[in-house]
Amino acid sequence: MKTPKKILNDPRRATEEMMEGLVLGYDGRVGKVEGHGAFFLKDIADGKVALLVGGGSGHEPIFGGFLGKNLADGAAAGEVFTSPSPQTICEAARAINRGKGVVFVYGNYSGDNMNFDMAAEFLAAEGIDTRTIRVRDDVAVGAPDRPDERRGIAGDVFVIKIAGAAAAELTSLDEVARVAAKAEANTRSMGVAVSPGSLPESGKATFELGDDEIEIGMGAHGEKGVKRQKMTTADDIVDQMMAPILRDLPYRSGDEVALLINNLGATTMFELLIANRRVRHILDREGITVHRSFVGSWLTSQEMAGFSISLMKLDAELKHYLDMPAASFGFTSL
Repeated sequence: MKTPKKILNDPRRATEEMMEGLVLGYDGRVGKVEGHGAFFLKDIADGKVALLVGGGSGHEPIFGGFLGKNLADGAAAGEVFTSPSPQTICEAARAINRGKGVVFVYGNYSGDNMNFDMAAEFLAAEGIDTRTIRVRDDVAVGAPDRPDERRGIAGDVFVIKIAGAAAAELTSLDEVARVAAKAEANTRSMGVAVSPGSLPESGKATFELGDDEIEIGMGAHGEKGVKRQKMTTADDIVDQMMAPILRDLPYRSGDEVALLINNLGATTMFELLIANRRVRHILDREGITVHRSFVGSWLTSQEMAGFSISLMKLDAELKHYLDMPAASFGFTSL
């Protein structure tokens, strides 16, 4: 496999330089704790329940790109595809805490789980209360009755959107966590990989696929999917992804949902819209109404080609928070 071309300076400083560029992209609205991948909004109201999101770098614009109106107040980022340290998480939480505690939202990966849990213990000793929401939306792994075995993928976007809006409106830490947990419980996703991404420092591919192969259900870091097969049509790929998503919750006729089609990095908007067409045809056939749809790039994996599909089943409360306008460097919803 050829070494990929990446627009970098010193690969060993790539994450540091990316973080500097991210902060500058906010035009003064976001700060960063020196020596840590800990980002924070500079203007957070006193008495607000704070929302902290986080995970490894390399998936931009999530997580650091989601700080803003009715979204996250802070983000903790590690090196590429590496969990942020407990110290970085604590620094970010301290920077955004306004006396009402901090809700953590992050994907369900062992390193993130361990480090956020350790940070929660350290913060509790300082008198900062926290609540944890682990996003477990990937139906490619784990049975419905074993959600803790599931990975967090682009369903993070929906949970952050809902949690951020709830944190802007509600004054109780437990209530914000309850709403965020409801969003997580009603979200399901699956991805497909067409070609791999690579690590900026080494140029090493995150996985290998034949030129004529795809993998249904592959995770955002190249984790094993459910099926490796020959390349096929867009409609066939979407059909194979939608079937397990729909039956998992399950989603039924009469349901109202939010739909997100997420580019994993190198897939064009042209291709995503073809996938969106098929998804909407399937949902119409099943009697499922789309309240809002989002098509774009939010949780990427470097230059990995492929996409994921996420559905969130809605009730009146989730619709309210979904519809609240949101604006950040990496995600805007009007």
